[in-house]
Parts: sequence; C-alpha cells; structure tokens
Amino acid sequence: MMKKNIVHIIIIFVFSISQFSVSAQTVEQLKKERKQIQKKLEQTSKILRETQKNEKQSIKKLNVLKQGVIERKALINNYNSEINILENKITKLSSEQAALEKELAKLKKDYTRLIQKAQINKNVYSKLMFILSADNFDQSIRRMRYLHEFTAYEKQQGNKIKEIQKKLEQKTDSLGQHKLSKVQAVQAKKAETTKLQKDQKNEQIVLTGLQKKEKNLSSEYQRNQRKVNEINAKIERIIAEEIRKAEERKRAEEARQKKLAEQRRKEAERSKETGKTTKTSSEVAVKEEKEPTLPAYEISKETREENLLSGNFERNRGRLPWPVDRGSVSGHFGVQPHPVLKQVTVNNKGTYFQSPSGTNARAVYDGLVTSVFSIPGGGNAVIVQHGNYRSVYGNLSSVYVKMNQKVSTKQPIGRIYSDDETGKTELYFQIWQGRQLLNPEGWITR
Repeated sequence: MMKKNIVHIIIIFVFSISQFSVSAQTVEQLKKERKQIQKKLEQTSKILRETQKNEKQSIKKLNVLKQGVIERKALINNYNSEINILENKITKLSSEQAALEKELAKLKKDYTRLIQKAQINKNVYSKLMFILSADNFDQSIRRMRYLHEFTAYEKQQGNKIKEIQKKLEQKTDSLGQHKLSKVQAVQAKKAETTKLQKDQKNEQIVLTGLQKKEKNLSSEYQRNQRKVNEINAKIERIIAEEIRKAEERKRAEEARQKKLAEQRRKEAERSKETGKTTKTSSEVAVKEEKEPTLPAYEISKETREENLLSGNFERNRGRLPWPVDRGSVSGHFGVQPHPVLKQVTVNNKGTYFQSPSGTNARAVYDGLVTSVFSIPGGGNAVIVQHGNYRSVYGNLSSVYVKMNQKVSTKQPIGRIYSDDETGKTELYFQIWQGRQLLNPEGWITR
C-alpha cells in the first residue's frame, strides 16, 4: 500500500511539472504580446505628443486618443489573462502542496513506527546475536537475508522521504513565485486602469470640444472628401492606364509571335517543295531585330517574373509587413462612421497609418516602381507593381525611388508628409489586384 502511494505521488508530481511548462509557455506568450502592445502604446503616445503641440482640437487628435484607449484596454485584457492563468496555477499548486504534505507526514509516521519495531537494527552486536540465536543453519540464513532486505527497505524509505521533501520544497518555491507574479500583474493592471480612465477623460474633452464646432467640421469634411476623391480618381486612372498599356504590349507580342509562327510555317512548306530553305534562321532573326517590339525571350522572361511575383505576393497574404515601421492605423478601409458627425459615414478607399514625424513609407514586398507622381494638395505618391498586384503609397513629402526601379521588401519609398498645422504624419496606403481595389488590412500582418 505504501509503495502504491509513493508511486501515485510521483505520477502527480511529474504531471504537475508538465502542466507547469504549458502554463509557463502561455504566460510567456502573453508577455511577448504585452511587449508588442506596449510598443504600440509608446508610438501612439509619441504621435499624441506631436498633435498636442498644436492647441487646435482636431479629428486626428481624437483618433489618436481613441487608438490609445483601444491599446490600453488590450493591455489591461492581457494582464487579466495572465492573472487568470496564475490564479488557476496557484489553486493547483496549493492542492498539490497539501497532498505532498499529507503524504510526507504519513511516510514519516510509518517510518518512525518501522524503526521503533526494529530495535534489532540498532547496532552490529544485536544483529549478530539475532543471527546466532537461530535454531539451525537454515534459519540463520533466512535471518541474514531478512536483515539485509530490511536494511535496504529502511534506506529506500528514507530516500523516498528525502525525495518527497525536495519536491515539496520545489512546489512551495513555485507557489511563492506564482503568488508574487500575480501581485505584480494585479499592481500593473491597476496602474494601467488609472491611465485608461485618464485617457478616456481626455478623449471625452476633445470630443466635446469638436461637437461644439459641428458646422465647421461638416464644411471641413466636405473639403477633405473632395480632395480624397480627386486623389483616388487619379490613382485609379494611372493604374487603369498601366494595365491598358500592359495589355497592348501583350496583344502586340501575341500578334508578333503569331506572325512569326506563320512565317516559319510557310518557310517550312517551301522547303519541302524546293528542297531548300529560302531564308535562313539568321535572316529571320535579323528581321525580328528590326521590329520595334522586344525580343520574344525578353517578353517571356518578363512575364515569368510577373507571374512569380504575383504568386509570392498572394502567398504572403496576412503576413506582409506594415508600410510604416512605427505608428498605428488611423483610418480603416471601407465605410466607417465619422468620429464626430452623427449619421455621416466615410468611405475609405485605402488604409491610413499615422506615425511620428520623420517616418518613412516602405515597400511591403519586392516589386517594380511603375509610377511616381504628385497630387495637388495630396503630396507625392508611388505605385509599386508586384506582378498582377500593386501597392500605392500616398501623401509623401519626398520620394526616394524612381520609375522602373526594382525595390525590395521594407525598402524606404519616401518620407511621409507632416502637416505643421495639425501635427499629423499620415500615410495613405492601397493594394490593388488588377483593376480591383482590396482591403490592405487583410494583407498586412496584425
């Protein structure tokens, strides 16, 4: 019975150690996630400090405050998750600790009783007399074997008690560490909750101030919407023109290849009739070089590269890097409610990223720069082709790339324009597949 109990305790301990590893891994994942949230909060706070340099209360300032509140809530939820894991682990460890203490007490009691009943084992003389007092030789041998087995069992039980004591100490230490971690997490959560209340108060102050200027905001919204519509229309025209020219080149190449194939077919037929070739292949090649289109092998190579880029770009859906290395989403793609004006919606044709002043826009994937252009009132813009896909980077104050230049993933494209009046630094970003506009937030990493 005693052996079964010991085995049971060991199994429980091994299982608890494995469970602790799983929980520890989960806590580590939460800590990693927390670092990312805290990094975003730091960036948002930096953006907010820049917008606060301008005393004018703006929608952009309100958006930054809203983003800060969202990130602060995410951080608090992160702490809540860790606290829940720690509480569950503390409960489990406490139960296991109590079970080990109970088993250890029983082992010690049984061991004490065992020693008390075995006074024969006190010294060598007693052992010798116990053996010699046997009635016969066989009984002496049995007594010697008994003493040997008893001594071994006594040592085994003593070792088991030490082993359980060591495991109990480890369990107690682990329990203490988990309790300390919980206290730290609770304190951190409390501090973040206080900051959240302050953030929400500031958000409400800005919102109230903006609501008092509803008429001005309505006029400002209409002006901005006209400008955004002009920007989107120009981008759409340029992309449509790029696609049209590409299709023209493709049709011209197909016609050239068809003409060349027909010419070779006729040459082959004449060769059969006359037994000789009227034109050598080198003469055909010379004629091809005189034509204005690109050689067939160059077009084929270009097509292969485009297909490869398209495939690789598509396989990285949801894993593309952000077009900025720091900042937050300040305007989501699609129809969104206006942050202040009631019953007014904004239809964003791209995603807006607000970043600290001096931030560069960067390529989200390898590609070819197909357009660099300026938009009156909208800064500069760059279009990068990734096969059948295109990424657009708008509202740039300066551009670092040029037409037909190959760019690599995360390569700087240009500096994002910083508005001195509003204090905002905001990139306008789009992704296209052919003539179809896509939601960028479904393509970039979260």
